[in-house]
Amino acid sequence: MWKTSIVAMLLGVSLLAHAQLQPAQVVQWQLQVMKDGQQIDSFDGTTTVGQARTDTHHQVVQHDVGCKDQPAGSIDLSRTITVSPLRVDPEGVMFSIDTQATLEDDNAQRTDIGCKLPPQPRQISASHPGLVVPPDQWASWTIVDHNPNLVYRVHANVVNGAADGGGTNGGMNGSTNGNGVATGGSKPN
Repeated sequence: MWKTSIVAMLLGVSLLAHAQLQPAQVVQWQLQVMKDGQQIDSFDGTTTVGQARTDTHHQVVQHDVGCKDQPAGSIDLSRTITVSPLRVDPEGVMFSIDTQATLEDDNAQRTDIGCKLPPQPRQISASHPGLVVPPDQWASWTIVDHNPNLVYRVHANVVNGAADGGGTNGGMNGSTNGNGVATGGSKPN
């Protein structure tokens, strides 16, 4: 019985030593948010395979509303993405991507007497469990087909010799907390 335990322990130590010899693969990625063919936002980062990075961008907009066409009705058009490189192989990098966003209706509504109403916000959520980004190419994922057409474009490459998956603050003027969650303001395009 004790011989079996020793063999299992030695096998576990051997596997652990082998795993430590294999450096973790680090992926540098960029995600562009395209609305009706125009880039409206972007995210980028450097993330270790098997880890996740979450970023949130905010854009507060205010519209002229009412019969007097006065500024009012601000809306926070926030967008949160979680990007996780799952694996790297000759076909490219496979990502799991989750997104939640607030969009505004592009159609201006009016009251019965013709006064402007603020655009109505719309929440969307989407997940892609395995988007493959081929080497040196962009991969596209359509989130919303129309009204508006919303597409995420992703580019990625493996970083050679990188030791950590700390990441960057692509598009952000804030910082990240210990969990990789972005804080502070944003600079959406």
